[in-house]
Amino acid sequence: MLLANLSIFYPSVFYLDGLPGFEWAHVWLSIPIFIMYVMALFGNSFMLILVVTEQRLHSPMYYFLCTLALTDVVLASSIVLKMLAIFWMNIKVITFLSCLVQMFFIHCFTSMESGVLLAMALDRYVAICNPLHYTTTLTNSLIVKIAISLIIRGIMIVTPCPLMASRLPFCQSHHISHSYCDHMAVVKLACADTTINSAYGLTVVLLCILFDISFIAMSYILILRSVLKISSQIAKRKAFSTCTSHISTILMFYTLGLFSFLTHRVGHIEPYIHVILSNLYLLIPPALNPIIYGVKTKEIRTAAYNLLSQSAK
Repeated sequence: MLLANLSIFYPSVFYLDGLPGFEWAHVWLSIPIFIMYVMALFGNSFMLILVVTEQRLHSPMYYFLCTLALTDVVLASSIVLKMLAIFWMNIKVITFLSCLVQMFFIHCFTSMESGVLLAMALDRYVAICNPLHYTTTLTNSLIVKIAISLIIRGIMIVTPCPLMASRLPFCQSHHISHSYCDHMAVVKLACADTTINSAYGLTVVLLCILFDISFIAMSYILILRSVLKISSQIAKRKAFSTCTSHISTILMFYTLGLFSFLTHRVGHIEPYIHVILSNLYLLIPPALNPIIYGVKTKEIRTAAYNLLSQSAK
């Protein structure tokens, strides 16, 4: 009897509903999701190969781009593999532990992606506002320290979320109205007071996003002020061109993230709307980042052309 009660309060499995109310469209929805995942996987892998093999790309900017590519691959894989199992084979079951692990990876690497975008903004600030000290300021050891600090930050601020969720009793529905184990989607199923869980999740999101966005904005304000002082129009265009790809990535990531966050907190929003926005938030940036940087960055285009030309010989 005790074991039965424990299984009710602490379930061995959850059930991911995918897109609530649109189960009939799962197969069709899986097509764009699969295409975006393939784009993210191959695009970011190709970006990693370019930076590793091309000597001219061995600079801080491209090291950060490598970190972003690795983060994108892990982030996309964390949700898509299970999502495709739901959409293609109707395998909705996920163990309680696997759900918590997925929750940790998704939110930890989302935090890391935000941090990498901040590091890349600081990289552009040093490159444009203090170019003579660029290589001496952003040394390899500093880049490694930045990467480690981002990993530590992600682990420290996200770990309490699955830990606190694991202590909640789940005595009602075990069906998660989502396509992955989002923190709040899981917490809402608990039959206990979840004020602390909700408040901590909100605090983490606000602190992380507000901190990163504030410093990114500050970096680009200083960059803009520095560029406007340049007399040469050619130099101005070159300075702006080096920032456009990064600005595009920042706007895409934070805009989608803001919409996803608001639909989770605002009432009277249909569940499928939030699920769609959440999936787009986690899939579109990894899929499009390699394309954005490939199109906007001359050095990457040149390196890609050289690599493909050598492979064709």
